[in-house]
Amino acid sequence: MSKKGLKIAVIGGGSSYTPELIEGFIKRYNELPVKNIYLMDIEEGKEKLEIVGNLARRMVKKAGVNITIHLTLDRKEAIEGADFVITQVRVGGIDARIRDEKIPLKYDVIRQETTGPGGFAKAQRTIPVILDICKDIEKYAPDAWLINFTNPSGVITETVLKYTKIKAIGVCNVPIGMVYGIANLMGVDPKRIYIRFTGLNHLVWGTNVYLDGEDITEKLIGMYESARSLSMKNIPELPWDPEFIKSLGMYPCPYHRYYYLTDQMLKEQKEEAATVGTRGEVVKKLEKELFDLYKDPNLDVKPPQLEKRGGAHYSDVACSLISSIYNDKKDIHVVNVRNNGTIADLPDDVVIETNAVVDKNGAHPITIGHVSPKIRGLMQVVKAYEELTIEAGVRGDYYAALQALTIHPLVPSATIAKKILDDIIEQNKEYLPQYK
Repeated sequence: MSKKGLKIAVIGGGSSYTPELIEGFIKRYNELPVKNIYLMDIEEGKEKLEIVGNLARRMVKKAGVNITIHLTLDRKEAIEGADFVITQVRVGGIDARIRDEKIPLKYDVIRQETTGPGGFAKAQRTIPVILDICKDIEKYAPDAWLINFTNPSGVITETVLKYTKIKAIGVCNVPIGMVYGIANLMGVDPKRIYIRFTGLNHLVWGTNVYLDGEDITEKLIGMYESARSLSMKNIPELPWDPEFIKSLGMYPCPYHRYYYLTDQMLKEQKEEAATVGTRGEVVKKLEKELFDLYKDPNLDVKPPQLEKRGGAHYSDVACSLISSIYNDKKDIHVVNVRNNGTIADLPDDVVIETNAVVDKNGAHPITIGHVSPKIRGLMQVVKAYEELTIEAGVRGDYYAALQALTIHPLVPSATIAKKILDDIIEQNKEYLPQYK
């Protein structure tokens, strides 16, 4: 890794989240000597890339740091010789996401872009692209670290670790959002909160919560009646039943609402779709407003409106992880990493989301052992769904795809699974070369 100055490649550089990343690198400039950031996107994303890239250049200039922002449509140019490659791609754009949300709703099934049928469709479009990107990394930057933020993050990271030789770690802003949520609830600095995380991406439980090293899990559960706001910007803030939380005895992530409050969430989603539109339709409007803001030649900081997009703390997660690898910090991060016996109830070669010590050799998960039967069954079935989803995405295996959707807890039957699958394949033909 270059001590003179690091090269960072951002694949999907035209994303509305990019200013988050740039802010993260500026903030850490003294400990992370980033010299060149290559923002790369595809032809369709050229206009957004230029808008975001110009804002990034203004941010860097204002901060007075010696970082050069390069904009390119050439993936090889971006990746060649990179120390770190960050992936934040959305294959098919927001319109594909909107389709992903409308298909399940047609059959009275929860719509969500990273889990259930929506997450499945996104994974099928993304897997061929991520494997193609990895071929370039293997060829042009074999020593680079891949930091994956592309959703569904656990599924995509597992695909990379199973089918390539790349050093990859998956990241997500849900765990850090949970830390901030609890800190807010307790009225304390987030640095004083430590959560022991167990589970999968977007299906992670805080089994223990600590304040200054003292276990406050029980106290926190007692406060849950008022803890309505512990959610994400993209998930309705339905309140948890205090008795349910008491019986669970741990802190669920916002995405657990889809599994534990399915009927209420579905009702809410159908009402939303009929009035304001699906979340994807809302995001499309938000993105337009954001890019209009980004165009302002006087804007030279990350605008606060970006938080509405749902990507809060993203830069803290990605940039602090990169800094820990580069500086061999041996500190603790919550990451998506190969299980390797960490959770005794799951296969070794699957990816889990948990606390890990991060040093120059990567992320080393902290052993968990067996988990409570309260969460074991749901975790195992969702992981089996993810394994089949990857198999389907890599091989274009229709039967693996059908089984994946059938066993997902949010899909009520094999009949509906088949209808949804056929719609997904039909509506995503141009993005699913593996099914031809």
